[in-house]
Amino acid sequence: MFTAMKQLFTSTNKDLRHRIYFTLGGLMIFILGISIRVPGTNNLNSNLDFLGLLNTLGGGAIRNFSIFALGVMPYITASIIMQLLQMDIIPYLTELSKQGATGRQKINQITRYMGIIFAFIEGYALAFAFIGKTGDVFQYMYIATVLTAGTAFLLWLGDQITQKGIGNGVSLIIMAGIIATLPQMFIDAFGGLVVLEGTTQVITLGIVKFLLFVIIYFAVVIGVIFVQESERRIPIQYANKSTSAYGGKAQSFMPIKINSAGVIPVIFASSLMTIPGILAQVIKKDGFTLMVQKYFTYTTPVGFCIYVILIFFFAYFYTFIQLKPEEFAKNLQENGGYIPGIRPGEETKQHINKVLSRLTILGSVFLVIIAGLPIILSKLTSLPTSVSIGGTGLLIVVGVALETYKQLEGSILTRNYKKGYSRR
Repeated sequence: MFTAMKQLFTSTNKDLRHRIYFTLGGLMIFILGISIRVPGTNNLNSNLDFLGLLNTLGGGAIRNFSIFALGVMPYITASIIMQLLQMDIIPYLTELSKQGATGRQKINQITRYMGIIFAFIEGYALAFAFIGKTGDVFQYMYIATVLTAGTAFLLWLGDQITQKGIGNGVSLIIMAGIIATLPQMFIDAFGGLVVLEGTTQVITLGIVKFLLFVIIYFAVVIGVIFVQESERRIPIQYANKSTSAYGGKAQSFMPIKINSAGVIPVIFASSLMTIPGILAQVIKKDGFTLMVQKYFTYTTPVGFCIYVILIFFFAYFYTFIQLKPEEFAKNLQENGGYIPGIRPGEETKQHINKVLSRLTILGSVFLVIIAGLPIILSKLTSLPTSVSIGGTGLLIVVGVALETYKQLEGSILTRNYKKGYSRR
């Protein structure tokens, strides 16, 4: 890691540094936009705590009701839906997914149009929830248009970062929004744990608690990195390759991550848990609001159980749709491959199903622990709601950071390889 960073500052990697600077500049524009409030809403206040996840992913943009309040989440929602629709649900989209680069370009274009439509719908609903019934249709339309324009600009900015910078621009924008809330979170944690007006003993105890909080936070980060990088490797042997040439060991394998679904199950579960809260803000009926607070709030026992069940369900659903054991077993058999000790065909499919089921259980438990840590922390301590350990945001930050670093390291290694090859 340190070797790659050292090579980054050599004269031969000057253009790569420019790409990094461009990326940082684009993310800085996003951070500045978070503080720009939607014009004409300066005197409006509302309790939007039911949108806590979106507020965290947007760097506090929803609480500020900024022009970037929706962030790129409408596009993320559209992308997830498009992935599901390509799974033999809509034949046209399934055909596009098999057409290579041309098909992916068309799918990406459709996804962006869908994301803009979702942004306008969500912007209109957010305007209604924020303003209430005191506004009129034109005011709702105006706010929805501004928020949609903010999302469209972020998608364009993400494309520019992807093309001229380092990493996936949209993912980096989400990561930047989450990281932007970290300084204030540690400040709030320090203020909640350290009482500066007390005795020396009380102040010392508070500082020890704060240091313990920091240690636990980074321990959770290390744990997330470990699990995200952990994988089960299924050995694969091909009929046209002799194992004796490799010392009797198969050289090919299929890696399956413990958490194959990534953060998608938590986002799906959180989105579904958020919908009743939005409806309660729109309907404003006491009976419905009480029901939502009792059954669809993370902090209640019933709501937390529903949240956990949804995470498990979406983890299994998304993992098996994405990896498709039956299709993998079929392709493996057609290419003359097999898993040592397992017959090709149906037995291979059952073996992969069994491995996936066990790994998905571990991955789902991991997601539940990480997603539940902030909820448990809020119950056990009197810290502000802005202070949390774990959570969806941490999963996203770790995943994007690892992926960006691997891309950067790969670029440096490729340049060094080409440089060494050209000298021969």
